[in-house]
Amino acid sequence: MTSTPKILAFAGSTRIDSYNKKLVKIAAAGAQAAGAEVTYIDLRDLPLPLFDEDLEAQEGLPANARTFKDLMIAHQGLLIASPEYNSSLTAVLKNAIDWASRPADPNEAPLAAFTGKVATIMSASPGALGGLRGLVHLRSILENIKVLVLPDQIAVPKAYEAFNTDSTLKDAKQQESIQKLGYTLTQILVKLN
Repeated sequence: MTSTPKILAFAGSTRIDSYNKKLVKIAAAGAQAAGAEVTYIDLRDLPLPLFDEDLEAQEGLPANARTFKDLMIAHQGLLIASPEYNSSLTAVLKNAIDWASRPADPNEAPLAAFTGKVATIMSASPGALGGLRGLVHLRSILENIKVLVLPDQIAVPKAYEAFNTDSTLKDAKQQESIQKLGYTLTQILVKLN
């Protein structure tokens, strides 16, 4: 008997009406339909100071960094939607990754929140490339910290006109493709389990 895959879903945005929050929720619905247990978090609810080794040395891991890191450790898979800021990922996403990469205590395995995780990445952007350039950087970072990033990724261009008022995508094929990202991640986790 296989256990239910656990997937953590989030976007690298704090904006309330974020296109990427909408996008990752579509992928999360696909993962749930495939049988995964999905936890969606909003990085807006976990504000973090900028990563600072002096602050870390004085106060240890901030409480919200510990919460984020614990959530990552508790899940086998990651669904991440990343906006593109100036051809790269957002500061809030990079900062969350940096804090989660730090050991909470000397006995913790290096990169405990990332090692052995399987991730699917996606993006929505007002630009014509849909955030594709930012996904290149996100993939590189995650792979360098021991995350297996699945090859399929989707970048949704012209995001300002891509969504319906109910946060679904206007293009039914695009909607299905995003849901399939979550479905595929679930199926891979089942096979790896």
